Amino acid sequence: MEILAAAFQVRPSDGDKPGAFAGFPYDRELVRRFRETFPRARWRPDEECWFVPGTTAVRRLDVWISQELETLDRHADDKGRDAFAFEPLASPYLTVGSDLAVRTPYSRTVVEAMRQIPWARWDPVAKVWRVPFRSYDELLSRWPEIEEAARRNEPEARRARRQDPKGQEASRIRQAERRRRRFPVPAAALPPLGQPVATNAWGIVVFEAIDIEPFDEPGVTEFYPHMRRGSPSYVWAHWRVSALLEIYRARPSRDPQDAEEAARRGWWLPGSEELRERAKELRRLERISREKHPAEEH
Repeated sequence: MEILAAAFQVRPSDGDKPGAFAGFPYDRELVRRFRETFPRARWRPDEECWFVPGTTAVRRLDVWISQELETLDRHADDKGRDAFAFEPLASPYLTVGSDLAVRTPYSRTVVEAMRQIPWARWDPVAKVWRVPFRSYDELLSRWPEIEEAARRNEPEARRARRQDPKGQEASRIRQAERRRRRFPVPAAALPPLGQPVATNAWGIVVFEAIDIEPFDEPGVTEFYPHMRRGSPSYVWAHWRVSALLEIYRARPSRDPQDAEEAARRGWWLPGSEELRERAKELRRLERISREKHPAEEH
């Protein structure tokens, strides 16, 4: 229970506007209850916490947290530890301590899976996903997918695929699809145009146009796993690579993303961490380009 209580943090605002900042791990139902209680609260992406306005914000937040701790299962983490002891999970990608720390090579599949585990959070300092024992059953159910994706993205495995003729052919087909600069989106859930949007296939891109007519190409589902979730109709959204300046100017998503909904759509508005990673990658590519073509700078 102490670990769960420590996950909630409240601090008063030190600015001109009275209020308080509140932080807690993302859980869809918890966020829903929070927003019902504090309808004027706004997500602050830079601080990665909620701002609740008002001179009594700290007191009201303390009362709400106390009520949440009372209603949440007090023994959930103990039950999770018992479940782990009964069915332990041994993996080089998992470290067990006061919580469950998941460290894998970067994989969009892993990120999507972890985002759907209640109370899981990314620790940017340790570079690991932290999962409380209360979420062990959910982690266990998704572990085969997580571990398979992690192994597939190990440097040795990626080199082997590049050297294997079948792997080279699969890579060639995927690159050919990527060059078409298209992405299937549900006709009922279209992404915004002209701003950076995260996708489960091509990373962060900028959509420029969206077709009107739905398409029917069963063979493309291998490139776009969200299509297997069975939306009634998809249309092609046409994209381009995001520019570094666009990433710098992009406003991170104000609200925590509903991971399940984002997985169904295949796209979501990127958070501050995703934008930072994309900016880092674009700066790296620019540096490589300058090193290859130094004369073009003059």
